[in-house]
Amino acid sequence: MPKPWTSELIKKALGVPKCNGSLEAATEDLPLEKAMDVARQKAKDGHLTGADLKAQTREIIGTCVAMRVKIDGLWAKDALKTIENGDWDTRFA
Repeated sequence: MPKPWTSELIKKALGVPKCNGSLEAATEDLPLEKAMDVARQKAKDGHLTGADLKAQTREIIGTCVAMRVKIDGLWAKDALKTIENGDWDTRFA
């Protein structure tokens, strides 16, 4: 697995030493723009397969699903649906 690990970059962007990982107690909320920053960093290092920033950010948000981190107040799976629906397309422009 290429370092730095995506989970480490997400925790750094959140400013927390660790995520609690519990659905009931999850409080971490990552702004989409910070997820995009993590995607840019991982893409620059050649660690992502997405063709563009939107696809690469979806990869980062996929990690957020496992970490129980919300994106702009939405559960990560719901944020992925929002991106798929094109609701945030202007934010990727």
